[in-house]
Amino acid sequence: MTASARDPGLQPERTRLAWRRTTLSCTVVALLAVRQALHAGAGPAAILAAAFSALAWLVFLGVAHRRVLAMGAGRPRPLPASAALAAAACVVALAVFAAGMVF
Repeated sequence: MTASARDPGLQPERTRLAWRRTTLSCTVVALLAVRQALHAGAGPAAILAAAFSALAWLVFLGVAHRRVLAMGAGRPRPLPASAALAAAACVVALAVFAAGMVF
């Protein structure tokens, strides 16, 4: 069987669902950050961390949306390195901002 005759099966659907689950997780983290920042007694650092969390979520949402759309093709193209780096950076940024809000 040649590479051009490859049947992807359900792999694109599983990948699309994984991107959606990860987006949902990032959404929950960003919403919890905003909730924590709006909590009584939150300082300016917590509000700034919540704002950056929202920004990281928006960037991740854009990357994930483009990838989910690309996975709808019969033969989806590989994820570009820049998109993978952006997604990883957003996840790390959300973790760092969450840690910053706790301390």
